[in-house]
Amino acid sequence: MQEVFGEWSLYASKKELKERAINLEDLKSISKLKIVAISGVRRAGKTSIMILLHNLLKKQGDKVAYINLEDSRIKDSPKVLDDILKWFGDEGYLLLDEITSVKDWENWLARNHEMLKGKLKIIVSSSRSSLVFPAKSLRGRIITYEIYPLSFKEFLSFKEIKPEYTTAGVGKIEKQLQEYILYGGFPEAILLEGKIEKINLINSYFKDIIGLDVAEISKENISTVELFGKYIVEAPYFSASKCLNFFKSAGYKIAKQTLLNLEKFSRESFLFFFVPIFSRNIKDRAQYPRKAYLGDSGFMSAISGKIDMGRLYENVVLIELKRRLQKNREINYWKNKRGIETDFLIREGLQIKEIIQVVYDISTEKTMKREMGGIIACAKELGKNEGLIITKDYEDKKIVEGIKIKFIPLWKWLLN
Repeated sequence: MQEVFGEWSLYASKKELKERAINLEDLKSISKLKIVAISGVRRAGKTSIMILLHNLLKKQGDKVAYINLEDSRIKDSPKVLDDILKWFGDEGYLLLDEITSVKDWENWLARNHEMLKGKLKIIVSSSRSSLVFPAKSLRGRIITYEIYPLSFKEFLSFKEIKPEYTTAGVGKIEKQLQEYILYGGFPEAILLEGKIEKINLINSYFKDIIGLDVAEISKENISTVELFGKYIVEAPYFSASKCLNFFKSAGYKIAKQTLLNLEKFSRESFLFFFVPIFSRNIKDRAQYPRKAYLGDSGFMSAISGKIDMGRLYENVVLIELKRRLQKNREINYWKNKRGIETDFLIREGLQIKEIIQVVYDISTEKTMKREMGGIIACAKELGKNEGLIITKDYEDKKIVEGIKIKFIPLWKWLLN
């Protein structure tokens, strides 16, 4: 087994990877006080960040080891974590990839962090949100970094494109944005040239998450989970009652609670995000449908074969908002009794920080009036005097009914 441990560190040492927009020195510094946890959807780059950190630490002369715990040769061993500690020792930086795939990981982390604090620095990763919401034994001991597929800035960096704000340069950025929106930000998919190859790879990622994360955790039949996944990919809103009707029409006998569990497990696997309505009434928050978003925009064309640019724009904005979100803030959508809606509210408690509307094409007077109407109605009800509308290519500032409205193209907002 020790040979396996050594193989992974050797593998990491030989790997050459592109840099990510995360401060590795911060991870190193925090690990001296807390367990550092890197969490996010499969194939988003968690392993790359772990390997980049491994190689930085090694270069700086620190004692370090990297081990992928999903290795079939070791993952089922009941004492694999203790065996690693016996092999590595009680000092240095220990990087454990996919920690949640082995038994009793939470108690092991809590115990060894307490006993070896200041000596053994532990950095772990997982594609499951168990690290984001840890067990009681780990609370206060762990700092989590959520990793998403590449941002648009990182996407351009991976393709070695430096943004230029000339007319020709903006045209090039807009062309790259179109590719980013359609095929998403998974690093390996970005580096592929052919569209079919990209779609096939993204499709395989989707199936891996369905099988290895959602179905495995939920203990549900994989065909049931796949159908649920395809339903969410095509549904802008999620309501368990409507989803239940869909399953019944497809000939499935399934309980409503099962669908709620699948919503929970797919969210915990970062496959989908579900944004609740903003309401001061807890009953409203529970009863209103959640807006459904994909863990990567590339899932839409890869799974459904459809391209809805309005929904894709909104999806890209949601993931970027989550990437930028401060720890004490949350994202909701807003809707009044007349059906007027605003896509995103960023709030801190009940205090509204931002109101954001997303629209692909705002070229018609009807669309302009509708989108501004959503901002104005929301701002007035919630006591704000400004809002933002993210568009395909329209840029302007307006004051309507005392509300300041800023329009900005998506590419510019993403590169801010």
